[in-house]
This record gives sequence, C-alpha cells and structure tokens, in this order.
Amino acid sequence: MKVVWRDLITVLTEGEVLDKGFSRGKKAADRVDDNVKVFRVRKQLSRMVQTSADVMAQYLEDTEKGWPSLDNLPLFDKAMVEACVGCDDYRHNLSMLGWGAKQMRRIAKQNAMKIIRTARFEVMHDARKEAYGRLSSIMRRIAPALDWLHQSRLVLRRLPVIDQLCPTIVVCGAPNVGKSAFISAISSGNMEVNQYPFTTKQLHVGHFIHRRVPHQLVDTPGLLDRPMIDRNAIEMQAIAAVEHIGKLCIFLMDITEKCGVSVEEQNNLLSEVKDLLPDIDMIVVVSKADLMEPLPANWEEVKQIEAEWDGEGEPELPVLIDEEGCVTMSAIEDVGVQALRV
Repeated sequence: MKVVWRDLITVLTEGEVLDKGFSRGKKAADRVDDNVKVFRVRKQLSRMVQTSADVMAQYLEDTEKGWPSLDNLPLFDKAMVEACVGCDDYRHNLSMLGWGAKQMRRIAKQNAMKIIRTARFEVMHDARKEAYGRLSSIMRRIAPALDWLHQSRLVLRRLPVIDQLCPTIVVCGAPNVGKSAFISAISSGNMEVNQYPFTTKQLHVGHFIHRRVPHQLVDTPGLLDRPMIDRNAIEMQAIAAVEHIGKLCIFLMDITEKCGVSVEEQNNLLSEVKDLLPDIDMIVVVSKADLMEPLPANWEEVKQIEAEWDGEGEPELPVLIDEEGCVTMSAIEDVGVQALRV
C-alpha cells in the first residue's frame, strides 16, 4: 500500500464552510416556484435549511473520508504520523468532523419539520433562523479541529512516499560517506527527493529492478548518521518508523576518513544503528574505493567485467574486496556497485 500524503485534500476554515453551505442554500431557495405564497415560503425556507446542512455535512464527511484512516495505514506511515502530529490528535480531530456532520443533519431534519408543519410565516422564519444559528454553533465547535487539520496537512504533505509492497533497503552511515551517490549509481532512474517535516534534511529514494521485482533504496539523512545523544524525541520516533520499511540495511563506511568522521566514530555509529534496528539484517560496505591507496587488488577485473555486462540476465559478477577483506565499491567510478545490486 502506498500512501501519497501530498494528495491530502484541502481543509476549509469555519467561515468558508459556512459560506459554502449558506450560499448553496440560498440558491436552492431561489429556484422554488409556487403561486401560493404559503407553499412557496414553506418550500423556500425548508430547502434553505436542508440544503445548507447537507452541503456542510457532506463536505465534513468527504474530508473525514478523504484522509487516510490510521487503522488502515502501514506501520511506517502510522509511526511517521505519530512523530509529526500525534496519532491521538489525528484520530480525534478527524472524528470531530463526523460528529459535526451527524449533528447538522439532525438539526436540519428537526427544523425543516417545524417549517413544514406550520402555516404561520413568523414561525417558519424563526425556525430557519434557529437552524442557521445551531448550524453555526456546530461549526464553532469543530473550528479548532478544522484549524488543526489545516496545519497538519501542511506538515503531512511533506512526508516521504514509500511503497510498502516493494522490498526496501535502508542505506545509512555517517555524513558524507557517499550514501546519495551510491543510491544514484544503483538506481535505474532519477531519485525521488522528499523532505522530513521535522528537519531540513532531505530523504532520497531510489528504485531498481532485480529479478523483475521493483526494489526501493532509502537514504535517511539526519536520522541514522550521528550519535543518539544528538537526536531529539521526534527524530527518535522517526527512527522507530524506519524499522517498519525495510528488512535489509546497508551501512556505508569511509575508511579513508575523507568524510570528516573517524573510523572509530563510524564503528560506534554502526553499533548504535544495530541496536536501533535489531530486526533488520545489516550489511557493511566500504565506500570510496577509488580513494584507497593502493586500490583493491581486483579493481581492474571488477571494473572490466561490470563495464562489459549489458545489464541482462543474472551474471555472477565478482565483488570488489579491499585489503582487509571487506566488501567495497566506488559509486563515483561505478566500480563494484553492480555486483551489490544483483
């Protein structure tokens, strides 16, 4: 299931909903035509009440149904909602719209009956005014919910779009170890770039096909690239969400330390990531092989074989190995990357 948060419908304000309902009610009344005044006024006022309530109630119901239900959300998206706006507030404010719609339809039925059952013009007009007042009162009750949903929509629209049916690989490591370059090199098309609502960091999502099955690569900058002590509560909740999107994590290390982070600090980060994601298989890959001195012994062999491969079939490509016997690759030179992909 893929939840496209950027498609969340716009939430109107209290005043906009009232204007929409009352204007439609007036137009409905203007279309009434009856030569007998008492029948004409009765139809006009009852139609004003019924149409106004129906329009506002329908809008509230459509808005409630147009937002994803937490009960049907994938665990990752639900965890992100909790981190960004809070699941309890999300559920409560959406339910207020359903409550408001139900009350409006009840008010319309009651006051329309008052209008229909009398022949006195004064009673008819009083019933219409009463209905409009009660409808406005209901809107005042749910105005805070509309405001909350409007603000939350601005936040939720920035959530990353992750296809839960697609196998997902999480790519992490210290800053500047080459995560984005690796995803770009292994992906079959352009990377998608999203942004976390609670940070200025961007989320990179790449895609590739393996054995005719689409796969996703997700880079998590700002979350899995620094010690736990540097993270706030919201970021920790978002890290918990990452656990739900992948069954494999590739941890990139830069043993040249060109990234500005020592090997010791990178190993400490690796230990913390393993503790944070205990249920996800971890593969450690050394990046920036092109900066190693000397180059890996089988550099030329891997480079030539990968260059000659046309991308078809399931070849047994050799893995690039450094002097320490670790799997390595160079995203910049595109050497050792294809072996990791297949």
